[in-house]
Amino acid sequence: MRRAFKTRLDGVRGIPPISQRTRNGWGTEVFFNTGALRFLCAFVVFSLIAWASMGAQTKPASAAGYTIAGTVVNAASGEPVRRATVSVQDNESREIVASVETDGEGRFSMEGLPAAKYPLTASKRGFLTGFYDEHEGGFSTAIVTGADQQTSGLVFRLTPGASLYGVVTGDGDDAVEGARVMLFRKPHGHNPGDKIRSAGQTNTDDTGAYEFDGLAPGEYLVAVKAEPWFNIIGPASDEGTALDVAYPVTYFDSTTDQESATSITLTGGDHVDANIILRTVPALHLVVESPMKENKWASLVEMHQTIFDTELSIEDVLPPGNRNTVEVKLPGIAPGHYELTQGDPPRVAEIDVTSSQRIDPNLGTPAMALKGSLQSADGSTLPESMVVRLVSFDETQNHAPLQTGVSGGKFSFDAVPPGSWELWVFADGKDPILTSLTIGGRTFAGNHFTMREKPIQVVATVSLSETRVEGFAHSKDDKGQSGAMIVLVPKERATFRALVRRDQSDSDGSFSLHDVAPGEYTVVAIEEGWDLDWQRPEVIGRYLSGGIPVTVTAASGKLLRLSGPVPVQKP
Repeated sequence: MRRAFKTRLDGVRGIPPISQRTRNGWGTEVFFNTGALRFLCAFVVFSLIAWASMGAQTKPASAAGYTIAGTVVNAASGEPVRRATVSVQDNESREIVASVETDGEGRFSMEGLPAAKYPLTASKRGFLTGFYDEHEGGFSTAIVTGADQQTSGLVFRLTPGASLYGVVTGDGDDAVEGARVMLFRKPHGHNPGDKIRSAGQTNTDDTGAYEFDGLAPGEYLVAVKAEPWFNIIGPASDEGTALDVAYPVTYFDSTTDQESATSITLTGGDHVDANIILRTVPALHLVVESPMKENKWASLVEMHQTIFDTELSIEDVLPPGNRNTVEVKLPGIAPGHYELTQGDPPRVAEIDVTSSQRIDPNLGTPAMALKGSLQSADGSTLPESMVVRLVSFDETQNHAPLQTGVSGGKFSFDAVPPGSWELWVFADGKDPILTSLTIGGRTFAGNHFTMREKPIQVVATVSLSETRVEGFAHSKDDKGQSGAMIVLVPKERATFRALVRRDQSDSDGSFSLHDVAPGEYTVVAIEEGWDLDWQRPEVIGRYLSGGIPVTVTAASGKLLRLSGPVPVQKP
């Protein structure tokens, strides 16, 4: 609009003044129409007034606004990224405030922005959409505009997505169609409790091919579960025939041993081929004697195989009959490691199946019932819709997570295997923070407990705190430091995993730790601390003396500001 109006004014300016007309040979004897001259003068004056008025409207926004500018580069190669979309978002609503496209040199600039805090994001096809200075866990640095804030010359490193693809074949190099391909990612560090987690699933097509794209850099594992299309399963099959076969769960590089699986390390932009060969083996058959309950239903018989954090259930076959016990047949099983739950009360056994067999009814350890209730720390009303999840914390066992709903503040699990567990509570919109467990009249801080060979009653105390702890991370020269890892460390070690909070400092050094439960803490700031095994007490303990203590109480309200800056420490 400004450019079009400027063209109009240039046309008016192109009419030379009367004195110029005389000197330029327009003629001194030209007579002017008084009305026309008045109209011309009025038009020029009006145009100048309008132009000045528009300038008065647009100039303050430009003068009072601030600029966020920099260059987007390929995180893998360092080359500029052309035509990437860079956007600033509102810090609260996350709506886009401004958006531009990078030029041929990867440069971008957004001007006239009010003083505020802006999450900065960039995207382009073939790259992972990311935030500025983003780290694992979704932490990033927002850009703060305002007086004395340096918001130009930013270098936005955009990571190209990696891909993993391959072909699953069986005996005779035949393509295996419809195979379930599971992708897992190893944890970044070696923190206690961190496990290999699912990173996606897909099925092979009619050529046996599969693909995972848009993957972040990291270390991955691949597992395949499939059924031979020519297999005969069920009572009609003749055990030991060539058609009574199965595919064991197979890992890259074509091993059936989970511990021997070959990991695949991906960096930004990698395209890695991972073909997997499945080999048929004779199918195994298990028979479990399941006692009948009073309601004439057979007692629980479950069998599953856990692949890292993914549970694969084995369906059972119940023949008709009203005897005291029922034989539950589990046919077509490939050799492997399984968890079997059987009997009443149920018993849980970890078994390595290497041959067809009848299972001893007394095999395994009794799994006991866990009944519990939830209460809020301050007596406030709990959310209506909640879920309780038990997550195994035993490094020697690989129990699948257990989950149940909450009704009237109460929950129960019928069969929890012995071992070390963590209890987590989830709700729609806001997750309560579990602060302590009361078992047998004794209260324990945190969410960790041990299940032994007897039923237990649990009272879980949760906090609905919305307290936000805010502060600044300062470098040695007492300036706000961008990109530091901020950790809110609870004083009580048992509550660490439940109560710890993290953030990343923004461009002015500011940070915000949300939903902090009442308790005593230390806030530490660590420069480039993202590769630390920070969850290990001996690691994070080295930084506590250089942190800032803070106490959060029920009276702290929704916002608690630290009285002084947190010094940034080096790893």
